[in-house]
Order: sequence, then structure tokens, then C-alpha cells
Amino acid sequence: MRPRTLRTALATLTAGLAAAGCLTAAAPATAGPSTVAVGPSTVAGPSTVAGPAAAQGRPPANACSPAVSLTGFTDALDKTTYDGAYVGNLSALAPDRRGSLAALSDRSSLFRLDARTLEPRGVVTLADESGAALDSEALVTDRDGTYLVSSETEPSVRRYSRTGELLGRLPVPDDLRTAPEGRGRANGSFEGLTLLPGGRTLLASMEYPLDGDPADLVRIQSWQRTRHGDFRLGAQYTYRTDPGLGVSEVTATPDGRLLVLERGFTAGVGNTVRLQLADRPGRGTVLHKRLLADLADCPALGATAKQPQPNPLLDNFEGMAVTGRSGGRLEVLVVSDDNQNAVQTTRFLRLRVRA
Repeated sequence: MRPRTLRTALATLTAGLAAAGCLTAAAPATAGPSTVAVGPSTVAGPSTVAGPAAAQGRPPANACSPAVSLTGFTDALDKTTYDGAYVGNLSALAPDRRGSLAALSDRSSLFRLDARTLEPRGVVTLADESGAALDSEALVTDRDGTYLVSSETEPSVRRYSRTGELLGRLPVPDDLRTAPEGRGRANGSFEGLTLLPGGRTLLASMEYPLDGDPADLVRIQSWQRTRHGDFRLGAQYTYRTDPGLGVSEVTATPDGRLLVLERGFTAGVGNTVRLQLADRPGRGTVLHKRLLADLADCPALGATAKQPQPNPLLDNFEGMAVTGRSGGRLEVLVVSDDNQNAVQTTRFLRLRVRA
């Protein structure tokens, strides 16, 4: 979904590449005094390792903050198509089975990407009960291989088979429904979705506050899995955003805490994108947070933008997934939603995060 003020118009002409053998770009990035070969591609700037520097307390190479470093980016999928589907408008990522990654478009396309190269390997089209398209914003791969997908139109969370068949729908509290049925804002409800470790608790984060709530307070709804495998409504939590920002994604860490992506846009200035770490849900209803990194502080690595940006690397980042561990840090993949706009970019970032 676009940020609060208007549809973001950002951009880049750089085809970046990837890091640590995980991302592959269409062309080498050009910035930086050196490049490091990684298979057929290259990584802009010095290589990133969590080795002696980290052990001695020095910031890692390509540091965004002491807790986060950027190991690469790629624009290789920008403005491409696969099997007739536009590979863009990407709003969510989720690790999938057999070395693949699921990527969700908010125009109802669900792509299967190669986890290493990010090349598309399949696509299915999703629809609601009447066959209409979804405003699909968030994604979880459940333990049986089915997909849980949120749409912010109602809002809703639906379950789909791997071939795109609609299998069911979860209950949603009345107050979270879009006005006038509830207090949710149109185009500002279920933007994030994640399963806590163990697979028993599902969470959906609202992007913006409910009507009548404080301007910085968003709700996070939980569901608990029953012994029959379905989900019933659980506790509701509150989370405070930084001023002017909304929650564009929430992703559980292996220990059950939450990585939260906060995002906003100001015309003439550009995007603000901050990565926060929030409490594990379950001990009280208020989730406290601490800042891991403002992505404007990351090295640009040769990225360019066609409109003003605090950092040309920035774009309309909406999707995020934890994809593994390296050197004691989490490997985190982030993707932007280009809104199918000629001056925005489908861009993947690879981050290493000490949570």
C-alpha cells in the first residue's frame, strides 16, 4: 500500500546485486572503490562479514547502525513480467518450502521465487469468495504449506492452497473492520502478518490507528491455533509508532520478538523507513520497542533515485522476511512496492540484523 500522504514516486536506475551469494542482479553495481565477486555477480563496496570487526566491537562493513548492516541490493525484477503477470506491487515476503520464497503482490498475484537468485519460478492468482481481486498486503506460509493472506479491504485473513484455491477465512473483531462497519481506516488496516515460533500464534498488524485512537497507536490482533488446526481470536496488542509513520510489516524473530518495519512518505523529501524490534507478545498488551536502524543511514551502494530521498537507496519498502542466520546475526530480506509506477522501483535489500 502507498504511504499515508500519497503514492510514493521514488526510484533508481541501478541494477544492484546481492550479497553473500543470496541475491543476483542483472548487472553489477557501480559504486564504491571495489567490487567483490560472488559467483556470476558482484557486490558493491567492501564485502560484509561478521568476523573480527564485530568481535572487537567495531561496526560491520556497510553498517546502517551498530545492529544492522546492508549486504546488498538488487533491482533485477523491476518492471519485469513472468508468465503474463507483472512482477511488482510486492507487499509481502515469506520463506516457502524447498528453497523457495513466496512474494505477494497487492494485485492478487502470489509468486514463488528462487530463494537464492530471486528469479520467479511460479505464480498463482488469488481471489475472494466472489472471485474478485484482493488488496493483498501480508503473507504467511503455514506449517502445512498453505498460505495465510491478509487483505486490507475489509480487512480479512484468508487461507489458500498452494494452487490458489480459497480454503477458508479467519474471524476479525468488529472494531478493526473498515468504516462504517468498524473503526479501521480504508487502505490502512492489515498490512503485516506473522506466525510466532511454534506456529500456534498468528499476528496481524494494522498500518494506521483506528478512528478515535491516538495518532501514534496501532493495533496488533492475535489468533490462537486450536487443536483442530484452525485459528480462534486471541488477545489484541497496542504498539506506538514514530510520529507520522505507519506499520508496513511485522515479522517474528526466532525467539518470538517482532521486527517491525515503520514507513512514511513526505512529498519533496522522500521516504522514512525504520526497523524496530518489539517485545514478544504475551506479557501485557503493550508492545515496547527499540530502534535497530533508520535505513536512511545505510550506505547507498550506488543506488539512485529520480525524486528527492534522504538516501537514494530508499523506496516504498513494505515486505520483510527472516531468511536465515549468518555470523550470529539474522539474515533479513526487504522488498519495496513499486505501485506499478514508472518512477518507483521493485528493490530487494539484504540486511544482517543483530536482534
